[in-house]
Amino acid sequence: MLDATVSTAHAPAAIAADDDSLARAAAGGDRQAYESIYRRHSPRLYAVVWRLCGGEAARADDVLQDTFIRAWRALPQFRFESALATWLHRLAVNTALMELRARGAEGEPADEALLDDMPGQTTCPGQQIDLERALETLPPRARAVLVLHDVEGWKHQEIAVALGMAIGSSKAQLHRARGLLRVRMGEPA
Repeated sequence: MLDATVSTAHAPAAIAADDDSLARAAAGGDRQAYESIYRRHSPRLYAVVWRLCGGEAARADDVLQDTFIRAWRALPQFRFESALATWLHRLAVNTALMELRARGAEGEPADEALLDDMPGQTTCPGQQIDLERALETLPPRARAVLVLHDVEGWKHQEIAVALGMAIGSSKAQLHRARGLLRVRMGEPA
């Protein structure tokens, strides 16, 4: 029993060491090592990009694929100053944010107009929808700020830099997103 406790306590360190060896092998061209990295990290990365993409599976799939293509190309320059998981996570978030900015630049709805095109997505008083579904209904920038701040734990300054906005705008978008979520979840604003 004691051995199981000790091995469990060292599991994160063992995973990081394994990640390092996989990353070194993948950087050298070992495709099996890279596939192992993908299998290990893609579920967690998909979860965050799916939220940033508003629950749109096709967009999240594209962002995840782009993330791993970028990772494959950049892995030889990975300096091991952070954990591989941290590096991949940041890469995935940045890829999702680039996609979000690109869609905004192409004239996609990026504000309340988006909600007008989504029949059945709002709630009547007393009607409940789950949090994930409510997140999907938020305007893209407000959703991105909420996910980055409340789910991923980013600071407003980091969000402002990543999204190309003022820190005050990040705070305002977070306030707005939280208010919209409360309304969609059937709570008073």
